[in-house]
Amino acid sequence: MLETTIAEIGPPDPVAMTAARDLQARLTKPAGSLGVLEELSVRLAGLAGVCPPPLPEPAAVAIFAGDHGVHAQRVTPWPQEVTAQMIGNFLAGGAVVNAFARQAGASVTVVDVGVAAPLPFPPADATSADAAPADAAPADAASGPTGTALAPPRLLDANVRRGTRDMTVTAALTRDEARAAVETGIRVAGGLIDAGAGVLLTGDMGIANTTPAAALVAAFTGVDPEAATGRGTGVDDETYRRKVGVVRTALQRHRPDPADPLGVLAAVGGLEHAALAGLILGAAARRVPVLLDGVIAVSAALAAAALAPDAVGAMVAGHRSAEPGATVALRHLGLDPLVDLGLRLGEGTGALLALPVVTGAVRVLHEVATFDAAGVSEK
Repeated sequence: MLETTIAEIGPPDPVAMTAARDLQARLTKPAGSLGVLEELSVRLAGLAGVCPPPLPEPAAVAIFAGDHGVHAQRVTPWPQEVTAQMIGNFLAGGAVVNAFARQAGASVTVVDVGVAAPLPFPPADATSADAAPADAAPADAASGPTGTALAPPRLLDANVRRGTRDMTVTAALTRDEARAAVETGIRVAGGLIDAGAGVLLTGDMGIANTTPAAALVAAFTGVDPEAATGRGTGVDDETYRRKVGVVRTALQRHRPDPADPLGVLAAVGGLEHAALAGLILGAAARRVPVLLDGVIAVSAALAAAALAPDAVGAMVAGHRSAEPGATVALRHLGLDPLVDLGLRLGEGTGALLALPVVTGAVRVLHEVATFDAAGVSEK
């Protein structure tokens, strides 16, 4: 599946991009007055292969959840049990991502790809990672901004293993486990797109997952571990120094080769990181945009880009995480974030806040009149 998906990922369509630039120049506004939104609309036209590109709706958030053996190195004060507890919160609709998703009219799918504890929450309407969401929402479901009923959050069971191994002792995953997680993400992307999603948003949950994210960023970009490592949930100075040392130790032990992205994911990645890389690849193969969230997502995006460089054409950087590794990764990918609000929550929250910006960039091409059509004089 992985090789087939990679083979389906192609470069942006230059004809559609030229058409989008030409259309932007004829709309009733000064040239360049919409700033980065203009180039974003051009990129999305190139991805879709048509101008104007489809509106990026409906939106679907995929939250991949996993636990981490490196938690044993005391890189965070939060207990590992919080991962499973937060999944319960997502399903109950009580997390920040749920509030933002309701505001944006986006569905929420939680995927257990590597949670350590068996989850006590039965899947809401499906049991496999490639199952499509239910077509109809219950009468008491929350409503989106247009009044359309939203289906409740759902849980998919795609657990590859009960958390990764401690990457300071041995590889976090085997190559087969890393591949299985990547292919889980590909299947989830396909299921959401087949169900009608016009844009996918990355989400994540996993206590200690900023530590493998920092290791992935350092491995793929070559920066020093300290430049890639942040404070995650807000650790104190002592824990931060220990965290940097843990990342450095793991990289020295495994010497991951960025030319072997699956090997990098196996050595120092997390199951949610690998699955997010797969989600990005799956969307890129279907020429559907993926709105990236924070440092977990962009570290996964580095792996996706290493596997298939043209996959970058499907990526939109939703926001600049406060985690320093996110800026390093975005620079390496050549992506500029749409918003910068000092966020470091994860879950998909920053991507959801950026979603209206992406939609607006495309809607301009659909709805704004040209100078000729409006009878407005040009300079």
